[in-house]
Amino acid sequence: MPLRVVVDADNGIAPWRQVHDQIVLAISTGTLPVDARLPPIRQLARDLGLASGTVARVYRELEAAGWVTTARARGTVVAGATERPDRAALLRTAAADYARRVRELDADAAEAVEAVRTALAETQP
Repeated sequence: MPLRVVVDADNGIAPWRQVHDQIVLAISTGTLPVDARLPPIRQLARDLGLASGTVARVYRELEAAGWVTTARARGTVVAGATERPDRAALLRTAAADYARRVRELDADAAEAVEAVRTALAETQP
């Protein structure tokens, strides 16, 4: 299945982060299986209306985190499961991102926890 990424300029999240998070989700859910090739940087940048440097940053971040590998002959491909971050690491990263946002909003821990409880309850199947 081809990679589907959508960038929303109005949602307040940096475009590179939106692309990064959507690729991580696609890999985590198996939509992008091991050894699947990601589009070349220039192609994805053109498709999304972003600068090539923005997409290059995404690919660098993904590679540094172990989600993808890049080789000249093969391009950028999804890494094997043994090379990827585990679920606990992903949860810690998400929590750290959320904690930074909570601090930016000058909210206290009780408000932050309640917001997480509400969001989890609203997203349960």
